Amino acid sequence: MKFYEKRRRHPTIIVVTMIDIFCVLLIFFIVATTFRRSNPAIKIALPEATTGQPVSTAEPVLLTVSADEKIYLDAKEVPLVQLRETLRQIGGRTPQPALAMQADRKASFGFIVKVMDAAKEAGFTSLPAFIEQGNTAPP
Repeated sequence: MKFYEKRRRHPTIIVVTMIDIFCVLLIFFIVATTFRRSNPAIKIALPEATTGQPVSTAEPVLLTVSADEKIYLDAKEVPLVQLRETLRQIGGRTPQPALAMQADRKASFGFIVKVMDAAKEAGFTSLPAFIEQGNTAPP
C-alpha cells in the first residue's frame, strides 16, 4: 500500500507587512519620546500667591532652597558660607545675569532671609521668587 505524502510548504515571511508594522512602531516611539519632559534636578513644593507676576523669558541663574535647607545654584549644591562669594563671582560677569530664587514652603523663613541677605551683599538688587499661582481671586 502506498500512502500519499503531502508536500510540505515552506513558510514564507511577508516582508511588506512587516515593514509597515515597523514603520508604525517607529513613528509611535518618535512621538512618545518627543513630548517627554526632563525631570527637574530638585523637587520642591512652591508656595501659592495670588499677586505673582510672570517672569521674563531670559534664563536667570536659579537659586534653589530645598525643604531640608540646602542651597543649590543651578542644580549645584553650595554651602551658605560660600554662597556670598559664589554669587559675587556670578555677579561680576558682564552683563550681570538675572538671579531668581525658588524655595520650598517647608524651608524656614530665617534661612531664606539669610540667603536673600547673601544675594544682596553680592550685588544682586532684585531677587524674584517662583510661586505656584493660587486660584483665589483678590478681594
